[in-house]
Amino acid sequence: MNIKIGKIEITPDSRCYIIAEACENHLGDMDVAREMVRLSKIAGADAIKFQHHLPDEEMLSDVPTSDNFSEPLYDFLQRCSLKIEEHEELNHLCKEMEIQYLCTPFSYAAAKELHEIGVDAFKIGSGEMTDIPSLLKIWELGHPMLISTGMSSLEEIEETYEALNSAGVSFALLNCTSEYPPRYEDINLRVIEEMRRRFPDILIGHSDHTPDNYTCYGAVVCGARFLEKHVTTDKRRPGPDQSVSIDMADLHSLVDGVRKVEAALGSIKKVNPREKPIREWAFRSVVSLVEIPAGAKITDEMVWTKRPGTGIPSKKLGDVVGRTAKRRIPADSLLRWEDLE
Repeated sequence: MNIKIGKIEITPDSRCYIIAEACENHLGDMDVAREMVRLSKIAGADAIKFQHHLPDEEMLSDVPTSDNFSEPLYDFLQRCSLKIEEHEELNHLCKEMEIQYLCTPFSYAAAKELHEIGVDAFKIGSGEMTDIPSLLKIWELGHPMLISTGMSSLEEIEETYEALNSAGVSFALLNCTSEYPPRYEDINLRVIEEMRRRFPDILIGHSDHTPDNYTCYGAVVCGARFLEKHVTTDKRRPGPDQSVSIDMADLHSLVDGVRKVEAALGSIKKVNPREKPIREWAFRSVVSLVEIPAGAKITDEMVWTKRPGTGIPSKKLGDVVGRTAKRRIPADSLLRWEDLE
């Protein structure tokens, strides 16, 4: 079940592994790509992920495209995709800056080139999730895979799981909705819990396409061990994934928020040490409403409950009524057991 990426081993009990997805938001500009590495590191992400496209290996030139592309996808990738030499430079830069370099190959040929520059793991996009022959071929290169599951049914996900699991592949599955941007009603975060139930021997994560961070926090609560989020250096900058990307300030907020949510996910209910001083004044005790003479039998009209909680606990009010006062009890004062017969 555990997956090791570089120096970090992700386990069912480890903190969520946060991936900044650079996608093609750099538009082929290496200065922007380098800045994305630097800013993702500053924001606290565990990894930054790029994409390696060899258009002729992954698609026909007239493949249909979605509305988030203003030109044919084939033409866009020919123009904006990074070359393998540039990926190698970014991989070295990530090592220097101590942030994990990850990349999505969109063909076996692209995976092989990435293998040759020393990648530690592959991220597999949703479009390739059902391409079992390619996934098994890529596994021959020996790197773990994080596989998104957008556009797929649970039955299709199960088919891929069975094929990879039986072949001994090291992989994780990421819940995903491949809309740009998605409707919140289509995210279905509890699918993470369902996938954890169906596939208990692998790790489950979440790849998020919303333009903010809310569903990411929810994914962590649902048990996601990986979190992938599209990023850009500037939301005003044009790009194919601009509508589903957060900027680097938001990435910093995401990392900070996830770590705080994780810290808050304990399941033990107890009186914490820092609650005890507050408990003393905030809880309520039995108090006298009127002066109670020595020897008087205490009635309902004589007592009630008020703060602080340092006297007879308010829940014991019924045990106080009907008892006899040993001594005079002034009005509006805490009762003590030693005051009573």
